[in-house]
Amino acid sequence: MRNVNTITDRQRGRPREFDVDHTIERAMQVFWTLGYQGTSLPDLMQATGLSRGSLYAAFGDKHGLFLLALDHYIVQALKRLDFELASGQKALAGLKACMDGYVERTNGAAGKRGCLVVATAMELAAHDHEVSNRIAYFFRAMEARLANALKRAQKEGDLGRNVSPEAAAHVLVCFLEGLRVVRKTGIESDRAKDAVQTLIRSLAG
Repeated sequence: MRNVNTITDRQRGRPREFDVDHTIERAMQVFWTLGYQGTSLPDLMQATGLSRGSLYAAFGDKHGLFLLALDHYIVQALKRLDFELASGQKALAGLKACMDGYVERTNGAAGKRGCLVVATAMELAAHDHEVSNRIAYFFRAMEARLANALKRAQKEGDLGRNVSPEAAAHVLVCFLEGLRVVRKTGIESDRAKDAVQTLIRSLAG
């Protein structure tokens, strides 16, 4: 069940109920599109339909709301990764589905927007400890999931014997997140798909 809070709207002088999860989702979309520095309080008020007083009462400030939005994005991304890795009958097929999914998400307008984690890493991680910790957690969690999938693939005989699952997982994280950046420049989808196929073949030995 979604969490619904009742917040006193000081500007309108009456109680205002809103869905906290939905508000965080709407805020996440704004931060994702405009970046942290590029997002203003009026942008957040317009996207969420909340007053300044309601936003501050519920989330403290812009930074507090952003951290919740980033957490929300990370949870969604890891759930999607788990789903894709489990989608094949064998581990290597799941890895292929994961990589194909990343290629698909780099297409069109969504691809131009890129990855919120990568964009935030470049914008804030160097000087924001709370953000840096969250981004490091995401990359560690992603790498661990990929390493486990590669270990399963190796047991199934689909991964080269000389391949280190841990090292290969780190390569995949760098490749997949780097792909989100490179595709923003207009690199063709077919080139990305070819790169995926080449990487899969190299892992299979």
